[in-house]
Amino acid sequence: MMLPNNAPIPFFRPSITDAEVNEVTDCLRSGWLTSGPRVKRFEEEFAAAVGGRHAIAVNSCTSALHLAVEALGLRAGQAVLVPTMTFAATAGIVLHQGGIPILVDCEPDTLNICLEDARRKIERVRSDRSGRWTGVEVVGMIPVHVGGFMVDMDAIGEFAREHSLWVVEDAAHSLPAAYRTSCQPRWRRCGEATASVTCFSFYANKTITTGEGGMAVTEDDVLASRIRSMSLHGLSNDAWERYRGGGWDYRIQAPGYKYNLTDLAAAIGIHQLARAEALRRAREEVASRYLRMFSPHAAIGTPPVSADRLHSWHLFPIRMSPAGGGADRDQVIAALTARGIGTSVHWRPLHLHPFYQQKLGYRAEDCPVASRVWPTLVSLPLYPGMTAEEVDRVVVEVVAQTRRAAA
Repeated sequence: MMLPNNAPIPFFRPSITDAEVNEVTDCLRSGWLTSGPRVKRFEEEFAAAVGGRHAIAVNSCTSALHLAVEALGLRAGQAVLVPTMTFAATAGIVLHQGGIPILVDCEPDTLNICLEDARRKIERVRSDRSGRWTGVEVVGMIPVHVGGFMVDMDAIGEFAREHSLWVVEDAAHSLPAAYRTSCQPRWRRCGEATASVTCFSFYANKTITTGEGGMAVTEDDVLASRIRSMSLHGLSNDAWERYRGGGWDYRIQAPGYKYNLTDLAAAIGIHQLARAEALRRAREEVASRYLRMFSPHAAIGTPPVSADRLHSWHLFPIRMSPAGGGADRDQVIAALTARGIGTSVHWRPLHLHPFYQQKLGYRAEDCPVASRVWPTLVSLPLYPGMTAEEVDRVVVEVVAQTRRAAA
């Protein structure tokens, strides 16, 4: 295998075309920079793309999640099932409402939420007599599609109905993504009535980006109205509606937030959305090359694939297992960094962070699968435009570390 030059390979590089640049320029020249006509267009086109009834654009997926649980009525002291394998935001928004995140272990292959452990956790909370969870009501759950490999949302729905829970879907990794099951062979898109509210991210390294941004998608008219109002100070109508002739007056309906998306961001999003499937396919090509090249190396674990999943390939996490003849994860990261190759780790599980251990009493044994798996994880570079030579170079370096460890 021929090695290319040693130019740095970033963990991620966004794919921006002249269409995005020109739309941003036109937006700047239009004089309307905050939430306005481009946000409305982005919302309408996004709803159509995912098969949702309402789409409300906001400044981050975190904001979308927060607005979703607020609209669903999460109150202080109530509990929500949250996967431990996720970013800070998924549980943080529960805490911001005064709620209690009940951290749930992951499946060993997909790293998605384990419903068996969710069942154990909900039964433990409801039967608690120790004082830790006594009297706590579990009202909802927030599944996460890790890396863009979708959870079976039909199974989530059945579990939620069994336990009288609402579902907010953290789909930060999952545009575009879809799933199907043996019982439901039709492809179901992420956001196509898959939860009470589905929340997407447009952060810089996501499949489509607006730099910072997010979207809340729902079928429910009441939830949509509440989320839209609370995204902008709880006002009865926004500036664009007033400007278009809706009247100068407005009413404060609740103490809301400043979570709206700008037209500048939507100008990028409109054209990113039009290329969403092309961008996903470009990621899939990179992932497929990784999978082929790592396949001879048993000591390097690769992400799962399935004929029943349309994977967004937001991430490509591999597993390094010293016990199985592989290299140490941290040594691999250090070696790649020294050679100009960007990496990340997704994630240190929430139950192993100081806050959750010190304030909520979580311990490593509360989520044993996540505790065991996370020290092996390394997320490799993956983005549209990544060349075959760059993929080859990453693989060569990872394999070299594995061979050194085995020597």
